[in-house]
Amino acid sequence: FTMLGVLGVLQLIYHPGILKALNPTYAMDFLTVHPNGFILLGAVFLCTTGADALYSDLGHCGRNNIRVTWGYVKICLLLNYFGQGAWIITHFDYVNEWTNPFFAMMPSWFLVPGIVIATVAAIIASQAMITSSFTLISEAISLNFWPKVRINYPTNIKGQMYISSINWVLYFGCVFIVLFFQKSANMEAAYGLTINITMLMTTILLGVYLYFKHVPKYMLALFLLLYLFIEGAFLIANLNKFMHGGYFTFLIGSVLFVIMYVWFNGRKIKNSFIEFLKIDHYREVLQALSKDQSVPKYATNLVFLTKANRESDVESKIIYSILNKQPKRADTYWLLHIDILDDPHVLEYKVTHIIEGTLIKVDFKIGFKVQPRINLFFRQVLEEMSRNGEIDLVSHYESLRQFHVSSDFRFIVIDRIQNYDFDFPPKAQFIMDLYAIFQKFGISQIRS
Repeated sequence: FTMLGVLGVLQLIYHPGILKALNPTYAMDFLTVHPNGFILLGAVFLCTTGADALYSDLGHCGRNNIRVTWGYVKICLLLNYFGQGAWIITHFDYVNEWTNPFFAMMPSWFLVPGIVIATVAAIIASQAMITSSFTLISEAISLNFWPKVRINYPTNIKGQMYISSINWVLYFGCVFIVLFFQKSANMEAAYGLTINITMLMTTILLGVYLYFKHVPKYMLALFLLLYLFIEGAFLIANLNKFMHGGYFTFLIGSVLFVIMYVWFNGRKIKNSFIEFLKIDHYREVLQALSKDQSVPKYATNLVFLTKANRESDVESKIIYSILNKQPKRADTYWLLHIDILDDPHVLEYKVTHIIEGTLIKVDFKIGFKVQPRINLFFRQVLEEMSRNGEIDLVSHYESLRQFHVSSDFRFIVIDRIQNYDFDFPPKAQFIMDLYAIFQKFGISQIRS
């Protein structure tokens, strides 16, 4: 950005009159007097793109870093744009449709370093987009808007993750777009429309956020009127290029929307069939089974994932699995419940001894921006409970206990499949059919 600012200042020296462009009356005249002024807003809008890259890595860079640098970034960009305008005015006779004023205004000796810096900047911006894609998919999985995919954590540093499936999707997507559009000029409409719609969505979401924060309604209305008017004007101008590549934006957006809509509502339909029972009704039988030596021990610690929000409830399928489908004797039964919160950075847990020494429930409250590494979190809970003397993590088998071997744990994840003897309404059946297809591209809860 320093390079951009310096290049712009060097051209402003030769034609400082370009700074008159700061006067908003020129913009109004351009829109009202020029016959194609409003339509040309679609091209002008491309000057605003790039701000999305600044915010895409918000989760990794942090708000304060972006707030501090934003002013400097904007000044450098404006200086460079003014410099390009000054260069065009002073070299008007040499300008044609193939001229790139950005590189043309560079001194000849700086052209190669300038291209290198521009290439590195492109790599940095693409890396920001890649890492932000990983973050968004991780959050979408947590919020049940995307099929579970394998997430790798190369380090324990906050925010460091790698999703190979998304990386391959981005790779093939980039290759396809390059082959489809052939050159960058052909994808200006798609790119501009994409950023325009993103800005509109951001404004609407911010409006909803301010509404729930009880911002005075007149201030909220003024905010929405101002920004929606500006962005709506740009949208109308960009829609003029819909058939010149803008449709590609709607195609990609529609595919993503269908996946998210089907996955969210498919899980909702499945969860509607979950039956909950009162744990108190099975207190005695679980205690008896845990001490019944005639039943082969299934595991010392048997862990189930539960969707029951209340401590008094448990899924009927879990009780059926323990008691009926090959009785499973264990010294301790564990119920793990995961609650994804709207607050992005919360990480809390609560341990409840439902049946002392026999049944323990652990409730995790996790913010949507926290990677749900339940295996790691559960291990940390166990270690803390062991230090507090609540549980014994040494093996209960005498032959292993004398060598201080760690106690064994076995996890059971119960998946629910559709009974095709049950007739869903047509819309629900269509959603469940697509849900089953999308599920094949994801991974099970066990592998995740």
